[in-house]
Amino acid sequence: MSSDDLTGRRALVTGGARGLGAGMAEALARAGAAVVIGDVLQDEGEKTALALREAGADAHFVPLDVTDDDSWAEAVRRTTGAIGGLDVLVNNAGVEISSLIADLDPADVRRMLEVNVLGTSLGVKHGFRAMRPGGAAGQGGAIVNIASVAATIAFPGIALYSATKSGIDRLTRVAAAESGKLGYGVRVNCIYPGLTPTTMGNQLAVDCAELGLFPSPEAAAEAVVGLTPQGRLGQVDDMADAVVFLASDAAKFITGAGLPVDGGMGM
Repeated sequence: MSSDDLTGRRALVTGGARGLGAGMAEALARAGAAVVIGDVLQDEGEKTALALREAGADAHFVPLDVTDDDSWAEAVRRTTGAIGGLDVLVNNAGVEISSLIADLDPADVRRMLEVNVLGTSLGVKHGFRAMRPGGAAGQGGAIVNIASVAATIAFPGIALYSATKSGIDRLTRVAAAESGKLGYGVRVNCIYPGLTPTTMGNQLAVDCAELGLFPSPEAAAEAVVGLTPQGRLGQVDDMADAVVFLASDAAKFITGAGLPVDGGMGM
């Protein structure tokens, strides 16, 4: 068995209906894990889970609003019931709303704080409660939070998004310290994905052009490539493979870490 073989592991991926989350769910399933997709997008989430089952995976969907404490409790209960436990939690759900600081809308800021910071915090809370000794799963495990290269660079138009993703970085490190101190047996790490041409990534390029920061969405994407030593945008598989690594025994002595998966953009 290779060190990144996840056979027998049970995983929950938030925001797993599409984009990076769907790719992460697929990669975890391909590595052998049973996977539950948690999302507010029920139709898309069920289709993604069905596609994974048709490919031979043990995959399910549960409704999950990451900003709601009760929704988290129910989603974890249904996850452990469907796949027999919980060993891996990927806190991927997030939103990005572009704005110049001079024009920011407090409602947009609150929305990003609720989904990105509160949503991830509640995920860590319920992941700990399920995985720690005496919990519904109770065998320890791994939590992987999804931050962003935006937490490590200064890129115009995404100040408040960057702030929320920086918060996820700090949350990750404190959570890892608490888990170790209290004997939970749960490793907590995060990744910093680079810009990836998903629905969210493409919309960011459009937004930056509409804000007058670049002459076109293509120019915005080219600017990102120009800042990236590897000379390309990220791909979903790049991010998904990093999640599998951090969830696996290949990373068994790694906790409280942030892994850049950005082609060198944030170095």
